[in-house]
Amino acid sequence: MTSLLSYTYRIALFAVLLAGLSAFRAPAPTVFTTDYLRFSFDRSGHLYSLMDKATAREYVPKGESAPLLSLMKDSVAIKPSAMEYSAGKKRIILRYPGGYTATVAAENKGSYLRFELLSLAPRNDIKLVLWGPYPTTIREQIGETVGVVHDGSFGIGIQALNIKTLGGYPTHENDIDPAYDIFQTGSLVDVASDQKVLYRGQTAKPASFGSVIQAYCRNRFSDRVIANWEHPKYVAPAFKDGGVIGSKIALWGAPEAELLTVIGKIELAEGLPHPMIDGVWGKQNPAASASYLIMDFGEDNVSQAIALTQKAGLRYFYHGGPFENWGDFQLKKREFPNNWASMRACVEKAEAAGLRVGLHTLSNFITTNDPYVTPVPDQRLAKVGRSVLAAPVDEKATQLVIQSPEFFNQMKNNNLKAVMVGKEIIRYRAVSESAPWTLLDCTRGAFKTSPQPHQAGDTISKLMDHGYQVFLADYALQTEMASTLARLYNETGLRQISFDGLEGCWATGLGQYGLQLFVKTWYDQLKPELKGAVINDASTPGHYFWHTFTRMNWGEPWYAGFRESQTQYRLKNQDYFRRNLMPGMLGWFSIGPGTSLEDLEWMLARSAGFDAGFGLATSIDALQKHGFSETLLTTIRTWETARLSGAFSAEQKVQLRDINREFHLENAAEGSWLLTPVHQAYLVHEQKVRQPGEPVASTFEFKNPNAEQALRFTLQLTSGEKGVRSTLDSPVIEINSHHRIELPFTLEESQIVQCDGKAINLLDKQWQVLKTVPLASGIPKLNSGLNTIRLDGNFQGSKATTAKMEIRSLGEPVVIKKR
Repeated sequence: MTSLLSYTYRIALFAVLLAGLSAFRAPAPTVFTTDYLRFSFDRSGHLYSLMDKATAREYVPKGESAPLLSLMKDSVAIKPSAMEYSAGKKRIILRYPGGYTATVAAENKGSYLRFELLSLAPRNDIKLVLWGPYPTTIREQIGETVGVVHDGSFGIGIQALNIKTLGGYPTHENDIDPAYDIFQTGSLVDVASDQKVLYRGQTAKPASFGSVIQAYCRNRFSDRVIANWEHPKYVAPAFKDGGVIGSKIALWGAPEAELLTVIGKIELAEGLPHPMIDGVWGKQNPAASASYLIMDFGEDNVSQAIALTQKAGLRYFYHGGPFENWGDFQLKKREFPNNWASMRACVEKAEAAGLRVGLHTLSNFITTNDPYVTPVPDQRLAKVGRSVLAAPVDEKATQLVIQSPEFFNQMKNNNLKAVMVGKEIIRYRAVSESAPWTLLDCTRGAFKTSPQPHQAGDTISKLMDHGYQVFLADYALQTEMASTLARLYNETGLRQISFDGLEGCWATGLGQYGLQLFVKTWYDQLKPELKGAVINDASTPGHYFWHTFTRMNWGEPWYAGFRESQTQYRLKNQDYFRRNLMPGMLGWFSIGPGTSLEDLEWMLARSAGFDAGFGLATSIDALQKHGFSETLLTTIRTWETARLSGAFSAEQKVQLRDINREFHLENAAEGSWLLTPVHQAYLVHEQKVRQPGEPVASTFEFKNPNAEQALRFTLQLTSGEKGVRSTLDSPVIEINSHHRIELPFTLEESQIVQCDGKAINLLDKQWQVLKTVPLASGIPKLNSGLNTIRLDGNFQGSKATTAKMEIRSLGEPVVIKKR
């Protein structure tokens, strides 16, 4: 028994000593503790814990971990196997299989950790480095662009600290972020139901356990042939930016209420863009979502544009198409006879009235009438790839024999079918199907360049183009174009810009890096007093670009009715803005001569509910012809003033977001408004075939949830057959079987009958009053509760025409006040 106990004791003692020896030899985990979050890395260089200091909640999913930094060689990620940390030197040494060693600067900055790759050996065969993907349990809000995931109480984020460190993952060699594109779905009216890609990037991304946050940086030391923008083969030129050395990120976590505050600290400490609007950081300034009018103007009518903007109570108006050409950015001569000096004169008039002016551009798109194209093409036009002429040609030849067809026979996204040889642009119809490879049916001296003879061996380049029938720029040329745009703003004092068409920067072969470099060039070259003061948005966001842009603003009005064009798309955008900590915007809407006040207030209620601004595309002429122009503009002023003053409560905003609910807002005392819910219903009177003597009128029931009140309605005809004139003769409206309204006229398709509770008017399609209907017994009342409405009249013309009547009932107004 003694011997057995002694043996057991010795075994136990040996195990304890062995464990102690192992613990002595194994480095302890490396722990960094910031203001809100504790980070733990194991001895192999993997992050295995993210713990909220205040609640001790663990945010790394059980069983998950992630390397601080991985290397990618031949599309295979190499993960670190050992990590050494020197707190004194603030250095991490990571060792990898294959003999690779990386030195990373690691510094605790209080609210975040800062990591920078200082050296990598050997480095020449490493394609790129990956930061993460770092796993978290958070799944509620995944900010794919900003790189922050948050759950309502806490958030965790990654921030690239220089522009070459790209947010996301190198899913594609072209470095183009996965993104939902409504223009590729087959329906421009609204969001397709089968959306399968991430919405706007993948700096943060959903995962089965919650989410990941991630970034990467690529070595671009030599030319690469990649698939790019529907071209299976595209030359991505070498780019000198130091490669992966110098790539750096911030990792951080914070309570939900502090997320923006921490990003602001990172921006200021790391020299990232931190644009201020009127002295307040743009991401926290309500003015970032300021609404604006979009209308053409020029030196001769800018005063009218100013007056309309003032009536609408807006601070910004914006020219939707000011340029004669893109590239050199010359303004339209008719509207701006002295080019930029004319724009400066317009800006000065607006500034004197307290307003600011903006414009729309297509970024690095180059029109074929631009000096970069004609009469002598710039050698920096973007190119898909090159070959050489296999035989000489004179200036009249219509067939060109080339050595290789690989960059020339890619016909997707090949809109202009243009090549450049020397100083000549040539267009071709097709490429022969076999050798000798020949460009067929060539048009010489295209775009007013000069036809010239060329020798065998001369370089022939396939030019990159776009469906807008424009060329694009390589990196050097797009830098010059961005600089020109900055000079335009510096010289004129313009204060708003939309970088539409930023996807054109993919022509550089740099993907999201290229488009972010374009905007950074523009931003960096603005005068100090304009940096941040120019409200800017774009068609394509990006992780680094998040710091520069003021907001994003998607949603177009051209594809359906005022309430129908891309409505779900606009609502989906609000979710995107919210999870990415961005100001809200509803996109563009269109005010034409026929826009109704009811439609406008429907949009303005959504704007108030989401606290989102909007652009209103219109024209000076359209507003001047609209019969209710003054009412429309003052209504915009009323709603926008209340929104920006913070008058709507959180509960009211929830109600205002519902697209099926309507509201009316009017001014009360100074700094207060009356918000009135509106109940409405649509009644449709169709043509019927009945036996002789049977009534053909339509009878409807309207349940009024509000108090008894005067009748309010609009009545219009819907379109019937094209080219067939349709009317409704002598319309009759009967309320509750006792009050009969006989309208003594013929209602045309282009006309509207409106009753505002005070009078009944016949209006033309531009809401101009044609006649007022006298009513001896006054406007009938709607009962509180159930009402019976009967609509009759004689249809003429198309059998498909119907009469549509909208009934509106006003609820009890609520007083709201400026906060």
